Amino acid sequence: MDYQTFFRTELDRLKAGGNYRVFADLERHRGAFPSADNHVGDAVRKVTIWCSNDYLGMGQHPDVIAAMHAAIDQSGAGAGGTRNISGTNHHHVLLERELADLHGKEAALLFTSGYVSNWAALGTLGAKIPGLVILSDALNHASMIEGIRHSKAERIIWKHNDLEDLERHLAALPADKPKLIAFESVYSMDGDIAPIRGICDLADRYGAMTYLDEVHAVGMYGPRGGGIAEREGLMDRITVIEGTLGKAFGVVGGYIAASADLVDFVRSFASGFIFTTALPPAVAAGACASIRHLKASSAERTAQQARVAEVRARLDAAGIPHIPNPSHIIPVMVGDAAKCKYLSDILMDRHGIYIQPINYPTVPKGTERLRITPGPLHSTKDVERLVTALEELWAHCQLSRMPMAAQ
Repeated sequence: MDYQTFFRTELDRLKAGGNYRVFADLERHRGAFPSADNHVGDAVRKVTIWCSNDYLGMGQHPDVIAAMHAAIDQSGAGAGGTRNISGTNHHHVLLERELADLHGKEAALLFTSGYVSNWAALGTLGAKIPGLVILSDALNHASMIEGIRHSKAERIIWKHNDLEDLERHLAALPADKPKLIAFESVYSMDGDIAPIRGICDLADRYGAMTYLDEVHAVGMYGPRGGGIAEREGLMDRITVIEGTLGKAFGVVGGYIAASADLVDFVRSFASGFIFTTALPPAVAAGACASIRHLKASSAERTAQQARVAEVRARLDAAGIPHIPNPSHIIPVMVGDAAKCKYLSDILMDRHGIYIQPINYPTVPKGTERLRITPGPLHSTKDVERLVTALEELWAHCQLSRMPMAAQ
């Protein structure tokens, strides 16, 4: 087999379909976000980032930066190994305590990313609980899907956010069968929110555990940033809450929060925890500072929600089609991979606006979009530039607009 030819052919196929991903060479500058430098060859150009998951700009917050500097001075750069051998640092312990408190749980466990925490936790629970059936929402994140697959547990896919379909599957299972319902709070591509209370009610009725991915909600919702479950007063009804430190908290890493026994069980059996190097102490310290700040301050959340509302209103006025939802995520719908890539390129090249195209396999073919995430650090001038550019492109490409009745 000519391996190189195979690689090139497959890449060419991606490019022809508009699904080949190009990463901009961006350089953030502390205190300037959402502005960044875009490096193209020897040239450097200022751009405004509109698709970051650093939703609240905490990646440049003075408290976070100061905590990371102090931890580097105190503990050095790396953790020194896996947690099981020599890598547990006091900053890890402090962060896990902070996370357990955030979610009202007995304990928490750190992982190197949100992807790994889902893969490791779901994979371990599914593999180690005899006869467990995992009921997974149809639009769950790839990390949840991979963890469930890896576990080799029996799995049932229920229709997205459909309580009737979920109950139908639960009722068909033996009453004494171990069950776990896995779902997200905020779904990152459409921005819709799960009916958490209804899911908990069904879990109680049919004797199921619940596993809630709050990665796009922690820091963003609830009086202390505990997520949608905190906002709705449901944290105590969730068996496992999974989250990330790499989005609203502005650093990197993932975690689960649950009972002390469940956390200890995952810690003791999860290969994704046991065999990987621990997060650097400075990362843990920065995340801890971010969580503490957002527990006490709602200013960032309030400003972010106001900016989201402003962008939605401006898009409605311009007739730019976007999915209405109750979250902070604004999917501007294009519906064609090549056009979506073209729009992204023109926004970057002509307007200095950075929004990555979202295409297959992240979303189904025919639902390609520009995923906009307004933040508290975007200005009204930034919003004006964004909407004006989109209006020009929609006219230039003769793309359909929203009718006034749908706005």
